Amino acid sequence: MTRNILTLFAFLVAFSLSGRVHGQKLVESVAGIVGNELIMLSSIEEAVLQEKSSGNRASTEVIRCRVFEDAVIQKLFIDQARLDSIEVTPASVESDLNLRLNDFIIQAGSEEALENYFNKSIFDIKADLREMLVDARMVREIQSILGEGIAVSPADVRRYYNSIPKDSIPLVPALVEVSIVQMDPPSNEENKLFARQRILDLRSEILGGKSFQVMARLYSEDPGTAVRGGEVGFQSRGGLAKEYADAAFSLKNNTVSKVVETEFGFHIIQLVERRGDMVNTRHILIKPRLSPEDISLATTRLDSIANLIRRDSVKFEDAARVISTHKESKVNGGKLVSGNQETITTIFALEELDKEMYQVVRNLKVGEISDTYQTADENGNIVFRVVRLDNEIPAHRANLKEDYELMQTYALYEKQSKKFDEWIEKKFEVTYVRVSEEFKQCNFRYNKWLK
Repeated sequence: MTRNILTLFAFLVAFSLSGRVHGQKLVESVAGIVGNELIMLSSIEEAVLQEKSSGNRASTEVIRCRVFEDAVIQKLFIDQARLDSIEVTPASVESDLNLRLNDFIIQAGSEEALENYFNKSIFDIKADLREMLVDARMVREIQSILGEGIAVSPADVRRYYNSIPKDSIPLVPALVEVSIVQMDPPSNEENKLFARQRILDLRSEILGGKSFQVMARLYSEDPGTAVRGGEVGFQSRGGLAKEYADAAFSLKNNTVSKVVETEFGFHIIQLVERRGDMVNTRHILIKPRLSPEDISLATTRLDSIANLIRRDSVKFEDAARVISTHKESKVNGGKLVSGNQETITTIFALEELDKEMYQVVRNLKVGEISDTYQTADENGNIVFRVVRLDNEIPAHRANLKEDYELMQTYALYEKQSKKFDEWIEKKFEVTYVRVSEEFKQCNFRYNKWLK
């Protein structure tokens, strides 16, 4: 299977190989020039270190050559995007930026740990990540244009599958289809009143002079933003809960909102900055706590429903449609789905399930319904679920009967890669490319650009 150009730039997760040039003269810190785009030597070295620290056991020279060629190809796409006047503004990637940065902070353990790991301030890390996302978006735009109209027929998929050496056919992990019935904990006004009073007290302390950021780090129950002093990052109105957005867009810079209740709990919000139809806010979240009585009541109710289903008194699908609070699955009779509108699937690799569901499902037989268990939903709120294992496909080598969609995807990638390869070869013929001496000995996939 040829290397897929769609994934050539994964090494840019941490660093952006950035730079612009108006003249075409190499300087000491520049590894290469592609059109008007610079590839900085320091960024190549940083990406190499990142790969080595991630466990890549190839020699440093092999990694350096591959990283450099990946950077050249990326800059080739970006150069074309600029020639085609394709613009991607920093604001357009802000939401994705905040999600990525939040993931990095969680993986590192804290904002400070992330800064220590990269030996950069969070401001510089964010700037690098922003530029990387802008560049990646531009690459995808050009690839999307090049890929228009490319499709594969069933005959193409069969031909592709038959071309793979038997020992190279990909291994498919254990796959499952599951259905759930979810129940929220009973509404307890006493718990809600306690949470509201707690956040009112925090608001009073902030209005009295205490730092919003410090209070968020200490007390907010949103772990994703608490580590950043409550900062959410730039979001459009549609990217926020309605109640939160209404409050945020009515604030002035550095002012603090009244208590706002959303499906996540109770918030106080501080406006950091507004840019047109986007706002950057900080918030502190306090969630109503559950009492042992609440947990017992919810568990008993859902256990009763599960027993009715096991006795065939109620169909699982009917129970899901009527009482489940999981909006995405209840319309499907409880069937769990993932993906977007174009690639919706009900099949999950076992490892894709959240930790609690994984532990439950791995011990079920097909058709069996679990006991009630407590977990957190997509919003981080405590919920109770029973899950049914609808189907299980053991780990196996891919085949056309069970894994047609997977092989169709691979065949499409292969066809797109060939189209991209052809485009890259032609693009090199008309694009100015310079390479510093230390990379001219590399064994590159493409050689026409070694001028």
